[in-house]
Amino acid sequence: MVTWVKRGLSVGAGLVILTAGVIPVAAGSSGRSSHSAAVCGPPLAGAARCHSWALLDRSGVRPFATSSPQGYSPVNLQSAYKLPSTTAGGGQTVAIVDAFNDPSVESDLAVYRSTFSLPACTTASGCFKKVDQNGGTNYPRNDQGWALEISLDVQMVSAVCPNCHILLVEAASNSLSNLETAVNEAARLGATEISNSYGGGEFSGETSADSAYDHPGIAITASSGDGGFGVEYPAASQFVTAVGGTSLNPASNSRGWTEAAWSGAGSGCSAFEPRPSWQTSNNNIASVCSQRAVADVSAVADPNTGVSVYDTFGYHGQKGWFVVGGTSVSSPIIASVYALAGNASTVNFGSYPYSNSSSLFDVISGSNGNCGNLLCDATSGWDGPTGLGTPNGTGAF
Repeated sequence: MVTWVKRGLSVGAGLVILTAGVIPVAAGSSGRSSHSAAVCGPPLAGAARCHSWALLDRSGVRPFATSSPQGYSPVNLQSAYKLPSTTAGGGQTVAIVDAFNDPSVESDLAVYRSTFSLPACTTASGCFKKVDQNGGTNYPRNDQGWALEISLDVQMVSAVCPNCHILLVEAASNSLSNLETAVNEAARLGATEISNSYGGGEFSGETSADSAYDHPGIAITASSGDGGFGVEYPAASQFVTAVGGTSLNPASNSRGWTEAAWSGAGSGCSAFEPRPSWQTSNNNIASVCSQRAVADVSAVADPNTGVSVYDTFGYHGQKGWFVVGGTSVSSPIIASVYALAGNASTVNFGSYPYSNSSSLFDVISGSNGNCGNLLCDATSGWDGPTGLGTPNGTGAF
């Protein structure tokens, strides 16, 4: 059962985003409100929630669903992060690990790609593959919340890396043990990148669970969370790239965009994970944290500057185009940027951005809490909510 939790967030410029570009309009246009709701409810102990947030309509109760796209398009994301999406990504397979089943994922993916003039990606062509956590077709039960999450994830891979193959591995439930089985299956099936848009509270035995995310030569990303300041697992794992979140808005600067830390992005200092070697030389981190620090990098996550997602399974009775945010957006984006770079086989977990931070946009404003330091306040260089920054091409990946 989905717990429908509303959050009021700071509102940037309201946007209707079309394939051709960005068209600023009044905030709350086309029936959109300035409130969003968590797509998945709080997890039980030993389980995870998905980290996506859907914008609500003007009633402030129902999700905002329309017959045409209202959020950021592939062109917008490629522009914001200066990505070679049309020419790179061949030979890469980005795996999406989520819980439960989305029965309409492939047909919804077809509409998304057709709407934005992306090449088809189907089971028949070998571009798309969906399996259960053991690699078969015994799919788990349907779930509306996780189905919207699944649609979001596969469509973000399509937006950023349309030449990539997509492998969807559906865990039998949202228990961490089943999700970890699914991660291992994705690695076994040849994924070059694996995105995990979920998380739960840290726990004392998490370093033992880390083996599921310890796959050298595969770039594994994990959402930092959607509850603001605080650390979640598996983003805390020393074997993943922990992905934070930003608010992304068009701007009249040389980049054409501006970003600030999203108030919902997870961040902080792990209670259990040791600091990985690739974080030890970062003076910003050393000043506030002696353990593993979250996040490493980031991308757009604010639902008020959210992305377009097409879903027809019927989330809260709504079908069509949703505007979705959360670090569930940023994790598959970053996994797909790794795919565009094509370096995953030589990447040492989350280390590469730390030695190539000049190829990132530094995010220096915004906050996700009141911790009183850079674990929750964006600043020059590394900070908790946005890590080292957001992609400026693929050089940091």
